[in-house]
Amino acid sequence: MVAVTDELRDQYDVVVVGGGAAGLNGALMLARARRAVAVIDAGEPRNAPAEGVHGLLGREGMPPAELLAIGRGEVRQYGGHVVDGAVSGAKAAEGGFAVALADGREVKARKLLVTTGLVDRLPEIPGLAEHWGRGLIHCPYCHGWEVRDRAIGVIATGPMSMHGALLFRQWTADLVVFTNERLALPAEEREKLIARGTRIVDGAIERIEAEDGRITGVRLAGGEFVERSVLATASRMEARAGFLKGLGLTTVEHQSGAGEHVPADPVGRTDVPGVWVAGNVTDLMGQVGASAAAGAMAGAQINMELVNEDTAAAVAEYRAR
Repeated sequence: MVAVTDELRDQYDVVVVGGGAAGLNGALMLARARRAVAVIDAGEPRNAPAEGVHGLLGREGMPPAELLAIGRGEVRQYGGHVVDGAVSGAKAAEGGFAVALADGREVKARKLLVTTGLVDRLPEIPGLAEHWGRGLIHCPYCHGWEVRDRAIGVIATGPMSMHGALLFRQWTADLVVFTNERLALPAEEREKLIARGTRIVDGAIERIEAEDGRITGVRLAGGEFVERSVLATASRMEARAGFLKGLGLTTVEHQSGAGEHVPADPVGRTDVPGVWVAGNVTDLMGQVGASAAAGAMAGAQINMELVNEDTAAAVAEYRAR
């Protein structure tokens, strides 16, 4: 067992900003490659409200916090550091980058791997947000089995909500789509829903009603009450990347219209040399397994880039002898 400490040093080969599945798997690859690596984590995982992680082979149903605790231990096992802290900024520095923490600390790194995830912006409907991750869900693949055969309502946020409505019908026959003045359904689209027994409710939503912490239904502005025990809606997803502005790296609108992300190539390389991204900060729809895989890929690619730099430096020194 390698002796480790989580005290933040002054210098690393790679600093990973964000300690979710993508960040920890990237750090694991780098630590196993004998790189000096530190994960700086603000402790704000997107899936914290969820009871379990689903669709992840070998870890089905595991509480998110437990999965991250295991991951932290695995990174530490190979000499990586995992440090609690919030990153407030980053800038170019001699030999790479300087990363500033909100508590005043600063650390330098040759490369950066950013895996800070995203923030979900929910529709501004009274009574909705407090049920997020429990009675209010967004992904049928993440939560559909757990709410199967229940009375589900899909709250539309835009044209993509039709896609969600068609999907959720796979998990229940008792489905209502609330257009909420956000979804104009052409006749052909209405026909698809009606043909599968889905009820369509037009009109603005006034509030979500609940009893003993559980959703009971949707109250429309016109007064009608529709009983539901589960609601599904799409959030606007915004990458946590404001601290990258000092490097000239900003978020852009995702091509799906679902939110803002940091664009990158297929292996996580951004437009700023030496800065890589993985997980939901760049892939808004990525689940835990996909995010972990992306982190591993980015970690391997970063190590290869460092190998090439180390080799070029060694060749130059050799020739100068």
